[in-house]
Amino acid sequence: MKVLSLLSLISCITAFVPVAIDRSTTHTTSLQLATEDDGSVSRRAIFQTAFAGAAASVVGSFPSLPAFAEDNGMAIKNVVVAGATGQTGSRIYERLMAQNFVATGGVRNVAKASKSLRGNLQQLDVVEDSLESLTETLKGADGLIIACGMNPGKNLLRMSAAAHEVDNLGTIKLIDAAKQAGVKKVVLISSILTDGRSWGQEQSPGFVATNAFGGALDEKLAAEKYLKASGLDYTILRPGGLKAKAPTGALSINPENTLNSGEISRDLVADVSVAALNDAKASKTILEIIEDDGTPPKAFNGLMM
Repeated sequence: MKVLSLLSLISCITAFVPVAIDRSTTHTTSLQLATEDDGSVSRRAIFQTAFAGAAASVVGSFPSLPAFAEDNGMAIKNVVVAGATGQTGSRIYERLMAQNFVATGGVRNVAKASKSLRGNLQQLDVVEDSLESLTETLKGADGLIIACGMNPGKNLLRMSAAAHEVDNLGTIKLIDAAKQAGVKKVVLISSILTDGRSWGQEQSPGFVATNAFGGALDEKLAAEKYLKASGLDYTILRPGGLKAKAPTGALSINPENTLNSGEISRDLVADVSVAALNDAKASKTILEIIEDDGTPPKAFNGLMM
């Protein structure tokens, strides 16, 4: 069975086309997917009017990713998705099953989730579950994709506490559980501008708008650093503002701390998340991803997992 690598994900549609954006070059290509718009309202919509056009794009370059060997089967096959009921997590879970991974959907409420998701669903709550319980859930898995995050709409009166519990402490607890369970690869979906303070972006519209949600970027950065120091193999994906609709532009993959604006379809985030599991070039790497539709990137204004 063939494994879809990050390079083949891009090059199977068309060849790389270098596009100059600001100070550097990015590799892009078109990738059309089916629309999955659930009609939800995200923070992107809340801030779009206030910040549209306010931030400039700073896009770095990332070398071409060599295809993972396609004739030796999957190195990572049994995968748990934490946050499988989320708008991005559900897309990841469905893609894993479609590509014949052994997929487990980690959800907070199995009975509720089973109404919308098929397959193997297991209880997984990074806040309420103990380390021992999370470890038990992850036993037998060699891959973990973390697609859970604080939901501001459900935590309006306690966003700071919720961001700390979910994006920081809960994610760190899940990383510890992954180590104890013998997981080999972790893909963490984070956000552009998590490390914005380190390169002078703390006053940028995107950082200010997004970190206003309980300091979510600072909390996510703590989990990123913990994963990097954990000894586990990892890929940290930092998408721009998340869109429920199908892609309207080409996939742009960039190195860490280069993007302060831009948006991306959840469909593309899901595809890259799955591809990163078995792509050697993505090992112990941070990738920032957006779409390039040929227009100036919109100011980044938050994300909802």
